[in-house]
Amino acid sequence: MTDSTAPLMGQRFRGFLPVVVDVETAGFNAQTDALLEIACIPIVYNEQGEFVPGQAFHAHINPFEGAHLDRRSLDFIGIDPFSPLRVAMAEDEKSALKRIFKSLTEVRRAQQCTHAVLVGHNAHFDLGFLQAAVARTGTKNQSPFHSFSVFDTVTLSALMFGQTVLAKSCIQAGIEFDGKEAHSALYDTQKTAELFCYILNKLSPHLLDSLTADH
Repeated sequence: MTDSTAPLMGQRFRGFLPVVVDVETAGFNAQTDALLEIACIPIVYNEQGEFVPGQAFHAHINPFEGAHLDRRSLDFIGIDPFSPLRVAMAEDEKSALKRIFKSLTEVRRAQQCTHAVLVGHNAHFDLGFLQAAVARTGTKNQSPFHSFSVFDTVTLSALMFGQTVLAKSCIQAGIEFDGKEAHSALYDTQKTAELFCYILNKLSPHLLDSLTADH
């Protein structure tokens, strides 16, 4: 629920709602490899006019029919798609996306934004897997995301800290980062959201205005 005393995000970023997204996948090919986890956190203002992470929306996802599962990728992220505990709580792609899109759309409308824009660490990777899942599930009309625009925290971190690795960027920003929790979509999204807000809050209003001006 939006705090009625806080500014609205529709007043910033040309009416786009920044939504931090991270996916965990069974490979690098968005067309053939399974989407296994997704987490999304919209960015909003607090009462003091500072950027803060909003409510997180998260899903464990069953591999789509015929999906390729790369063993090296699964070992790297530490996910067994067929473990009994995971299977018990995982959703199919369509149900997961529709649920998350519905929640994000409610936030977007409350913030008086026209679209959501994906924020990610290497954002086009996440956008590619999201768009592939949207195409497979026929949920394009439900998706609140802009089809190609992104905000990338790799670029922002390189500018701000001279770092491109998420963990190192967080450390530079004074954000606690537990490497043992990394490669969980929810954890990585939470940390990316904290990093994104830290950078935005450090930038002066004048610089933010110049970055988001409609040229």
